[in-house]
Amino acid sequence: MKPLSIAGAALLALFSAIAPAVLSAQEPAPLELHHQVHGEGPPLVLLHGAFMTIETNWVTSLEELAKYNKVIAVELQGHGRTADRNGELGYETMADDVAGLLDKLGIEKASVMGYSMGGNVALQMALRHPDRVDRIVAVSAAASDKGLAPGHKEMVQRLTADMFTGAPMVAEYQKLSPKPDFPALVDKIKQLELKPFDWTAELAKVKAPVLLVAGDADVVTLGHLADMHAALGGHDNGDINGPSRSQLLVLSGTTHMGILADPAKAQQVAAAANVFLNAPAPK
Repeated sequence: MKPLSIAGAALLALFSAIAPAVLSAQEPAPLELHHQVHGEGPPLVLLHGAFMTIETNWVTSLEELAKYNKVIAVELQGHGRTADRNGELGYETMADDVAGLLDKLGIEKASVMGYSMGGNVALQMALRHPDRVDRIVAVSAAASDKGLAPGHKEMVQRLTADMFTGAPMVAEYQKLSPKPDFPALVDKIKQLELKPFDWTAELAKVKAPVLLVAGDADVVTLGHLADMHAALGGHDNGDINGPSRSQLLVLSGTTHMGILADPAKAQQVAAAANVFLNAPAPK
């Protein structure tokens, strides 16, 4: 083997010096996620929606879920008591953060329930970390930006931090965030919401049973929910074919925000989740 030239040795030394930084930029180290543990039973990770915290997202349903599960309620990147990191928000990165938390807690496998942004992160957990996921409850989640209702992206495009002035969620954010910068959070959530994505075809790879939950007036269209259900192994005529691996619950007279803002709806979702999570695994 020929010795390296001086120039070659210098290039190798330079690459060795910068490679860890390059890899770190591509795959951010998992964040230390703030989390709370409630109840006893099989582990269930709860993932909130954009701008929300454990309390604001799960206040009316956490107690019900903790009756039958060991609930691990999480605050995701830049939300609540969890710090932000440099760079954008990403469903994939946040899913990796959750997997890192499971490692820290010594939990090999857990069910994951998420709402809106958190529901998308739950789907990415099933895609990126399939061996860590028992079951998924995805509430008001989408596997593609093409499945969002017309006008949604135009509404997101117009969002500014000033539009939230006086909102309780801003006061909560200012109180809890380690380094509050609400305009930066608004910008990151806008970028996340406006970025095209489509994992619908990939859902066929998901082996964990999935319960999809949405309102009939949700941001996620009913057509997209049907596509997701089919991609996840849902099928017609269960009397002949047997129960589907994936299930779909659509709440009547229910909007995207109303699905958890209305205590009665939130309780309905929690009760349905408990039944799904504790039922015998489909064959």
